[in-house]
Amino acid sequence: MSQFQQKFDKGIWQVVTKIKPGRVMSYGEVARMAGYPRHARMVSRAMSRSPIALPWHRVVRSNRTLAFEVDSDAYEKQASLLEKEGVEIIKGKIIPAKTDDDTSLDELLWGTPK
Repeated sequence: MSQFQQKFDKGIWQVVTKIKPGRVMSYGEVARMAGYPRHARMVSRAMSRSPIALPWHRVVRSNRTLAFEVDSDAYEKQASLLEKEGVEIIKGKIIPAKTDDDTSLDELLWGTPK
């Protein structure tokens, strides 16, 4: 594995481990937070190489849908884990959580309400 790949993976792991229960981030946001904008497609591969268990279920698509094919086992597992943490999912789409100051998660991550 290249030095870049090792550094990238570690950066992704650090960001993903900091996603709090009940919150989600998109693959693109994880990549940006790790310092690698435009590398969203590499995030899932980095997560799969982690030597420790990551809260993978908290990473979703940019359109706030779950990361897997609807009705697949992985989809059901991700939905179940997120719902146990209080994330609301309606018709396969994550409803943005509100923070203590009533700012939506979209506003915190992307700067504008969706």
